[in-house]
Amino acid sequence: MEIKQLQNKASKVFLDNLKRDGIKVSDDYLLLKLTEELGEFAQSYLVHKKRCRPEKYLSPQISKKELSKELSDVLGLILVIAENLNIDVEEALVKKWITREWIK
Repeated sequence: MEIKQLQNKASKVFLDNLKRDGIKVSDDYLLLKLTEELGEFAQSYLVHKKRCRPEKYLSPQISKKELSKELSDVLGLILVIAENLNIDVEEALVKKWITREWIK
């Protein structure tokens, strides 16, 4: 699946969930939600690396799964924000990271 397709599908799923839950989408909400998801990713990272209280430790397989789930939330929210702001993520990544066109 192409990045643009992922961007469209992730946005549809996310916006459908917001509608279902009666939450109004806004740029501010999306930014706050991304911050929340980054926090959850950071927490799962600390658990995965066992840099937390021992009672929070999980097996390597479970902690890797939790880490993957939280990272997918972060990536998903980035795709939703890009869609909301009408940004082509693939084009932006290529121009900034690959060809460095936006760096020159």
